[in-house]
Amino acid sequence: MHTGRAATRALLTAELGVTRATAGAVAAELEALGLIRVDTRPSGPSGAQGRPSHRLDVAPQGPVVLAAQVHADGFRAALVSLGGEIVATAPGSMTVPADPAHVLGAVVEAGAGLLHGSGRVCVGAGLAVPSAVAEPEGTALNPLHLAWPAGAPVREVFAGQIARVGILGPGGEPVASFVGNDVNVAALAEHRHGAGRGAQHLLVVASGHRGVGGALVLDGRLHTGSSGLALEVGHLTVQPDGRPCHCGSRGCLDVEADPLAFLEAAGRDPGPEVSLLEQCRDLLRTEYADPAVKSAAHVLIDRLGRGLAGMVNVLNPDRILLGGLHRHLLDADPEALRAVVADHSLWGRSGGVPVLACALDHNSLVGAAELAWQPVLDDPLAALGG
Repeated sequence: MHTGRAATRALLTAELGVTRATAGAVAAELEALGLIRVDTRPSGPSGAQGRPSHRLDVAPQGPVVLAAQVHADGFRAALVSLGGEIVATAPGSMTVPADPAHVLGAVVEAGAGLLHGSGRVCVGAGLAVPSAVAEPEGTALNPLHLAWPAGAPVREVFAGQIARVGILGPGGEPVASFVGNDVNVAALAEHRHGAGRGAQHLLVVASGHRGVGGALVLDGRLHTGSSGLALEVGHLTVQPDGRPCHCGSRGCLDVEADPLAFLEAAGRDPGPEVSLLEQCRDLLRTEYADPAVKSAAHVLIDRLGRGLAGMVNVLNPDRILLGGLHRHLLDADPEALRAVVADHSLWGRSGGVPVLACALDHNSLVGAAELAWQPVLDDPLAALGG
């Protein structure tokens, strides 16, 4: 039901491979936990044969998780229900200081306000950050675009703020907290709820407010490597004599194909009014006919396409999704980007890899929520107190 594959009890029966009676018992148990709603008066299409199946829906006032994303321009908090639906959201614009407690305190307070207004039960909290996150400690190892120190204990601070504000779960204890890299969790969300559904080897590459990140979902599971540090694609070199990168190298995707690089290539000074990503999006949507804007777009398309081609050669994905600025570059000239990938990848010439836009507007938020929903998906009876 969480991923939309069982909208009726008949589909639930088929997905589980059990009898109708067992599927009915499962649905009744989930309904008793407040997670779903079973339509007791099912209706089928006109003229359909046989008894129509009971429809299953997410409970309209069921539990939610607190999801949040911290980025270079501030944060966004949200409540996300079963099924990956954002039911309430609150953005926050601020300079993120060196002490993670400052912004995470604001994040949690915003989330607590949303929870108070909704009157719904919270069963967990998930946070997406623009940094590699060491597992299982939840430390931000290299927050290059934030002022946080390397190795900041983000999960510990996040959990402390949740306890301070008093966000409690069904058992009366502070809800469990989870932290993940923003692009990693975005990939998880797209695979479960967005444009990545059905992909076996899904590659996601995105540039949000600053920098470039990547993630790989293999057979439905996020590939994070031995300690959570896999797929740091932003540090692939695409311009050997290019800009110095925060990592110490030069010409990385992180500084050659992000919003700041696009604005500089277009000859535009970044303004303080809105985020860099919004400025880039507006330029591509409203001023693409401007030769400087179009030229800048093609410069970044070439850099991004070469980077994607290298990843295709190494990873052999069956689908590529692009998010943030890269999604807008794809929208601006889809054939140009796909041609660069095909021309520079070993497998691109023979079959081509579908290059598509991410489908979810706030996929990092939805992905952060996935981390918090996972214990409920694994064992709803234990997570919700029986």
